[in-house]
Amino acid sequence: MVAIAAAMHGRRLLLPAALLHLHLLLVPLPPVQARVTALIVFGDSTVDAGNNNDIDIPTAVRSNFPPYGRDFPFPPRPGRATGRFSNGRVATDFYSEALGLGRAFVPAYLDPDYGIGDMAIGVCFASAGSGLDVATSRVFRVIPLWKQLDMFREYKSRLADHLGAAEAHAVVAGGVYANYFALITTRYLEFTLAEYTDYLVGLARGFLAELYGLGARKVGFTGLAPMGCVPLERARALGRRCAEEYNAAARAFNAALADMVRELGGELPGVEIRVAEVYGFFEDMVRDPGRHGFARADVGCCGTGTYEMGYACGMWAAAAPAGTGTCPDADRYVFWDAVHPTERASRLVADHPINTTFGRFV
Repeated sequence: MVAIAAAMHGRRLLLPAALLHLHLLLVPLPPVQARVTALIVFGDSTVDAGNNNDIDIPTAVRSNFPPYGRDFPFPPRPGRATGRFSNGRVATDFYSEALGLGRAFVPAYLDPDYGIGDMAIGVCFASAGSGLDVATSRVFRVIPLWKQLDMFREYKSRLADHLGAAEAHAVVAGGVYANYFALITTRYLEFTLAEYTDYLVGLARGFLAELYGLGARKVGFTGLAPMGCVPLERARALGRRCAEEYNAAARAFNAALADMVRELGGELPGVEIRVAEVYGFFEDMVRDPGRHGFARADVGCCGTGTYEMGYACGMWAAAAPAGTGTCPDADRYVFWDAVHPTERASRLVADHPINTTFGRFV
């Protein structure tokens, strides 16, 4: 939900962070039965389930207000904003449902409505505006990556107190890690795009190594989507065409990420790493929306659909006459706001790796 600055051909390149993500998903398995027991999520606004709602986080990167959440179907907040940047659920909620965890959404770790017992089958540490690069979190004053890892450590301790050490270990030991994080901010002053890509892949490698040290053994990555095709970038490019230089940057990052994963997979004993390629699927969805049952992919459902997200989306919806601030049927749109996908689009994007790469872990 944030802008990313890098360098391309000597000029500044702004990239929408919400789709510039690498996706890490923790799907722990017990030692005997090949059955998923929990889903642990790290990342940014693409999968934040409401951690930024916490009043102690001094950020404006929030979505805990209408019209966000209008189609979220579950208690305790049916039809109300949860802090997800969506009209309903996000991709990792659908992972939880598909993996048979007994709950069709993943609660935020800082959500006071859920205790450690509720989080034993899944929890989200993601924070909108966060990123692999700590500069991301400094700019947006959100939960940095190192803090998300500290929250995970605290979670493990609380889980051991709640379940006992052996059962808590079983919940963590077989992890498949999926993670949405961004390229970000003023690093274009220090790096070329290629250098920054290498820098971020190095950060991803270090993060993965630390997760491995905390018990992760099953790791799944989802690469970047064609972020040049989000409505915000299409509006900036005029003419409603995708910003192809941004898409080229995403493909380059995905290739570097895949190389790192192959290399690291041969270095860490007992780790299984899989990469889910969603670029092609998402690109087809935005270039040929009708094929996937959508009417619009060039604009979002909220406001004009060209720039509104976060507070701008909320203010537009509040100021508009009743029923006119958002589209009547979000299922006909790929994007909910100018950057983030609708619930239906998130379901389709989640189904793709579940039916291919990540499904092999189960």
